[in-house]
Amino acid sequence: MVKLYLNPDIRDMEREVELAKEYGCAFEFSDFYAPTVLDDPGRQEEIIECYARYRSDFSNDTMHGAFLDVTVHSSDPRIREVSELRIRQSMEIAKRMGLKGVVFHTGRLAGFRVEFYLRQWREMNQRFFEQIAEEYPDQQIYIENMFDEAPDVMAELAEQMRTVKNFGICLDYAHAALTDCPGEAWVETLAPHIRHIHINDNDLKNDLHWPVGEGRIDWGNFDELIRAHQVDATVLVEVSGYEAQKKSLEYIKQHGMYPLKNLT
Repeated sequence: MVKLYLNPDIRDMEREVELAKEYGCAFEFSDFYAPTVLDDPGRQEEIIECYARYRSDFSNDTMHGAFLDVTVHSSDPRIREVSELRIRQSMEIAKRMGLKGVVFHTGRLAGFRVEFYLRQWREMNQRFFEQIAEEYPDQQIYIENMFDEAPDVMAELAEQMRTVKNFGICLDYAHAALTDCPGEAWVETLAPHIRHIHINDNDLKNDLHWPVGEGRIDWGNFDELIRAHQVDATVLVEVSGYEAQKKSLEYIKQHGMYPLKNLT
């Protein structure tokens, strides 16, 4: 089973393919989230055709879906309508390519803890994504923490959707590291629902997407937490460009980090 993922650079695919082969990686495509691409089927086909020159099977690959201004929990029906459209456009691309899954963000207002808003977020996301999961049974749907301040609300949604087999949590550990909530709480709270993980490094203040090992995140602690809570998930090394990806993979291998050293 493929465990590691890279964001491929469409302009440097020969080296990307070789690196992916060396480390047994699949790809997570980040070419389709922009509204200009979502509204341009011709551009979508150009991108797909470019990648198809280097691989004939996308079934292990994933993609990042629409996330800019996407709020399916909005009280404004017009905003909700466009948000739902963007997500369905993303799912259609994934279906067209035969991808394994699609990552979406929570879209929550960071730090806004008014109960009616949290309840609305949970209920409306549950209703919508249960429908999407049923419409696209061959694709996994991953909900990722963006600037969420804590994991509790995501965990509540995931628990309500625990019987939906193609729905799960994408834990962005670098985003979690920017919060006041410790990594242990993020992993422990979400562990039963984590299906995918994003990793990159930062200075614990800004979302910088540095190579793994070049910032201040404690990756030894990350590795211990994943093992202690028996999280069995795929991992995207979410950094841009061949050099940053290679540095990250070398660091992960050198330190025996999950998933290059599997759970025992």
